[in-house]
Amino acid sequence: MTYRIVHRTTYDYSEPVTVSHHSARVNPRFTAVQSRSRFSLRISPEPAVRKNRTDYFGNRVCFFAIQEIHSRLEVEAVSVVSMTASTPPALTLSPVWAEVAELFRDPVSPEVVDPYQFCFDSPMVRTAPELADYARESFPAGTPLLVGVAHLNQRIFRDFKYDPVATSVATPLEEVWARRRGVCQDFAHLAIASIRSLGLPARYVSGYLRTHAPPGKERLVGADASHAWFSVYCPSVGWVDFDPTNNLLPAEEHITVAYGRDFSDVSPVSGIITGGGHHDVKVSVDVEPLGEIPEDDDAELREAMDQ
Repeated sequence: MTYRIVHRTTYDYSEPVTVSHHSARVNPRFTAVQSRSRFSLRISPEPAVRKNRTDYFGNRVCFFAIQEIHSRLEVEAVSVVSMTASTPPALTLSPVWAEVAELFRDPVSPEVVDPYQFCFDSPMVRTAPELADYARESFPAGTPLLVGVAHLNQRIFRDFKYDPVATSVATPLEEVWARRRGVCQDFAHLAIASIRSLGLPARYVSGYLRTHAPPGKERLVGADASHAWFSVYCPSVGWVDFDPTNNLLPAEEHITVAYGRDFSDVSPVSGIITGGGHHDVKVSVDVEPLGEIPEDDDAELREAMDQ
């Protein structure tokens, strides 16, 4: 399946901004099942400085600076991404979780040094005894790793209520745990913290979710918006994605943009400004399945700043 994704972020400031510096992580990644054929990033006002690079985690980042007075900032990313169908891993054939945890106790072998970095606390995710206790209900002795993670994924979906007004980007995980409600970012953080509390590696994934409602059914939560889920490292398979917001394993309708330790590593648009007063942020995401790319769109996207 091929998708055309339009991701718009608009900041309206109550007072003029004199200068601003930002980073944008909105360029979809290449993975074993995902390829990106087109990408463009339009920024208004036009930045005086604009540079692209790959960050520590392999995500593409555009750094830009606006040095003229402005009261609005618009960032629009347009991507064309193709997804390849894949067979999900056999959960019951994964190694026993306790054996995997042993691999990540000092000293670790060179083969698992990369996932080992995702065992530790990060700016927005901290391990805790109560989270370890919560996770252990899904990991009795002898449980295959991915079976336990799938069960934990299901329990978070069951135990926590999706509530788009309950939290903000800055809401601490402790508050989410106490109130038992939040959004996809919160549920991904909760799963990561619970898994890390058992000594296992887990990372945060940001991206998009395309959904379509069958007759008489509601569409999945997270459609037409940025979405978030998490991955667990399984030695026999590699990184395996889980979506606790919708209680499923991501497949062709989950489009990966970036991954890191938590949201702070992969924020779609972030930065600092001088002035601005209060600001309103509007974000919209359109994920459109494509047959063939129209010629006018193709010519437009060929102007991509980074392919």
